[in-house]
Amino acid sequence: MAGHVAVVGATGAVGQEFLRVLEQRNFPFEKITFLASARSAGKPVTFKGKTHTVAELREDSFKGVDLALFSAGGSISRKFAPIAAAAGCVVVDNSSAFRMDTAVPLVVPEVNPGDVKSHKGIIANPNCSTIIMVVPVWPLHDVNPIERIVVSTYQAASGAGYQAMVELREQARDFLDGKKVTPKVLPHPIAFNLFSHNSKVGENGYNEEEMKMVKETRKMFHCDSIQVTATCVRVPVLRAHSESINMTFCRPIGEKQVREILASAPGVRIVDDRENNYFPMPLESTDGDDVFVGRIRQDISQPDGRGIDMFVSGDQLRKGAALNAVQIAEIL
Repeated sequence: MAGHVAVVGATGAVGQEFLRVLEQRNFPFEKITFLASARSAGKPVTFKGKTHTVAELREDSFKGVDLALFSAGGSISRKFAPIAAAAGCVVVDNSSAFRMDTAVPLVVPEVNPGDVKSHKGIIANPNCSTIIMVVPVWPLHDVNPIERIVVSTYQAASGAGYQAMVELREQARDFLDGKKVTPKVLPHPIAFNLFSHNSKVGENGYNEEEMKMVKETRKMFHCDSIQVTATCVRVPVLRAHSESINMTFCRPIGEKQVREILASAPGVRIVDDRENNYFPMPLESTDGDDVFVGRIRQDISQPDGRGIDMFVSGDQLRKGAALNAVQIAEIL
């Protein structure tokens, strides 16, 4: 029993998914509080058939709270998560604020659940793209260490929040009606278009989203030597991220062994029907808990037998955010 639970950012896209996941998994608690900024305070939220009023997030909001699920942005987390932890609350934070802090465990339960034990009041939820990748990659790495990963992402509008999803719907209607499409939330038109992920590009030419996948994978795998290169792209999909993953292993590995490993891997569902050309799709992984994996094949450009390709798809709002955080809370 978690005692008193608080959901911070309860009115946002991930916050709303927190409520759904907590309800669907029948997460045990004695009391629950919903918190948000002053702008959203007073709004109603529905949870387990009852309407609750969202309270304003304040410095004294965590008195008597045992567990807090944060999804209100990095600046809010940086200010309030330490306050919550100091009040004796354990924080599971969905922002990027603490992910690379050496004192804060970064956890995907299917990958490194034992790291939860080292927390000092705050546990970080990884980036959504990283989560979708490492769930199927880790069980392979655990059997045959991976030297290098080349990943290209196809990231849904949901990764930019609820308003980006609304913008995709509106732009699609305007485009089909012959109207001018004007982006407001995202930097470029998203309907019938795709563009490089809308995060800041660094001096090395990689954007922040791409570097998150590099650094977070190394931290969770406890393996600084693994080489990761990523290209992250925003695509006109409402929710569920997809990724093309190419791996180079230390030793030769065949697609049969890969299938056998993934068939029993937690959080993974194999969708790989070559005869019917049926593979993972965001429409089908949406609202699901598993990461769909398909297109499993030997990389013919690596004649030494150490290369494997696969294509994956997983719900960004669920396993990529809310579900992963609640699974961490279940370990706690």
